[in-house]
Amino acid sequence: MSFKRTLTGIFRSQEGTSDRAKMPELKTRYYQLSKDKVWEDVSSTLKKIPGYKVLHEVPSVGEITLEKRSGFGRTMDITVSVISTGPVRTAVDIYSATRGSLGDMGANYRNIMQLLAILDKKFSAYKVS
Repeated sequence: MSFKRTLTGIFRSQEGTSDRAKMPELKTRYYQLSKDKVWEDVSSTLKKIPGYKVLHEVPSVGEITLEKRSGFGRTMDITVSVISTGPVRTAVDIYSATRGSLGDMGANYRNIMQLLAILDKKFSAYKVS
């Protein structure tokens, strides 16, 4: 992570992926699989990651809510959205926010990058550029 990213984290306490993200690594991920298959794999994968606690799952909406504690004891809330964009194409977006008023020193960015790396590895054969 760059020094600029850490400086930005002094003031920001949230981060998320989107189609319009300025940073290419924070772009929405698309996979050539049905929503049901992606949902099953994402859900089971997130439950196995140490340090993350699955709080809530809503399969009909396609959202999974996670919680993670930072090294300083702050709580981060993470929402993973699985959205069907076609019969066999699915998008995955992640939003992470730290509870409290101060910045997160880039912790939410690191959470998103860690989760995306895991999902990209799992779905590497199905990733759409």
